[in-house]
Amino acid sequence: MIPRYTRAPMGAVWSEESKFRAWLEVETVTSEVLAEDGLVSTEAARAIRQRGDFDLDRIHAIEAEVKHDVIAFTTAVAEKVGPEARWLHYGLTSNDVVDTAQALQIKAASAILREDIDRLLRVLKARALEFKDTPTVGRTHGIHAEPTTFGLKLLNWYAEMRRNRERFTAAAEQMRVGKLSGAVGTFGHLSPRHEERICERLGLVPAPIATQVIQRDRHAYYVATLAVLTATLDKIATEVRHLQRTEVREAEEYFSPKQKGSSAMPHKRNPITAEQICGLARVVRANSQAALENVALWHERDISHSSVERVILPDSTILGDYLLAKTADLIEKLVVYPTRMKKNLDSTGGLIFSGQLLLDLAAVGMSREEAYRLVQQHAMNAWQNDRVFRELVAADPEISARLSPEKLAQTFDLSRQLGNVDAIFERVLEDK
Repeated sequence: MIPRYTRAPMGAVWSEESKFRAWLEVETVTSEVLAEDGLVSTEAARAIRQRGDFDLDRIHAIEAEVKHDVIAFTTAVAEKVGPEARWLHYGLTSNDVVDTAQALQIKAASAILREDIDRLLRVLKARALEFKDTPTVGRTHGIHAEPTTFGLKLLNWYAEMRRNRERFTAAAEQMRVGKLSGAVGTFGHLSPRHEERICERLGLVPAPIATQVIQRDRHAYYVATLAVLTATLDKIATEVRHLQRTEVREAEEYFSPKQKGSSAMPHKRNPITAEQICGLARVVRANSQAALENVALWHERDISHSSVERVILPDSTILGDYLLAKTADLIEKLVVYPTRMKKNLDSTGGLIFSGQLLLDLAAVGMSREEAYRLVQQHAMNAWQNDRVFRELVAADPEISARLSPEKLAQTFDLSRQLGNVDAIFERVLEDK
């Protein structure tokens, strides 16, 4: 049986115990497949399956002497198996075991991450529908632009996370490969059919071609995909941080009754979870650079990638798991203030409808250049002199001569701007 890593938390997937259990499973399945073809004795394969085990302290003690982790491992296991251990590791090189076992660990880690992604997608979809028709101001360059809804913000994140799931599924599948093709990938001691059968029993597919190692473009793609995924989480958290600013306060992360925001200022309610998400996403992005550097190895293999992967693969998947959970919690508990959103929407006296006014004037015969001049003139007056844009427009005889009060009311009608929200939701939610 393959170890059921998916029942353990992410950290346990990358424990030394789990790593060596995966190594042992590769060794055991290999001996069983070879025994079926008469290359290994049936008794030896049975002994490896039944008595194959290890003690971590013993592995460490041997490694301190031999300076080789796989030899330390096989020696420790051989001590448990007994005389039949002469068939252990038969026809294999170290990375046949290490890379294939690593694929098992990544497969387990990926199953956890997919569950995390699915949970965040459920949360985003639910909250997007909750605030589908909640109007808020859309901002470009940090400046009020035109109306949108808070549900559309959430729906945009939902759509992006669906793309992240597709990318991640593809990257995880590319990592679901094993190799047992020997020291330089030529099957000098086993055969391709042995590799195929061993991989099949492990729930993997064989790499079509390898050197001593599985090629690291796969690993780079995987970690880079995690970097893109966590960049989306950074994006979400950054928006929450902006919305929580005192001057905006349209939404804020949950603040528990006994929580404290500052040792010096009792009034503080800081977006610490969002800030943690933004900060830790940078680590995953940095790890993607290290993964890219691992692609180029000397000839058929060197070990410059090995030490790096002992850090970036556990760290990136553990951080991915943590950040996905944190982001799901952040959005699920997010406190939203629709009244403040409406207040901010109205705070510029209708400036956010300047684009619609420009179009409406052009539609009744005014040249676009003249319409732009008029609208911008009143907009700048409103900005600089704290005037109400809509009142300035209504008092302009050039505009009132072309737009009746009823037409002007339509220009400043919020529902007109948001008339296609349902269509956007339908397009996103039906596109599965």
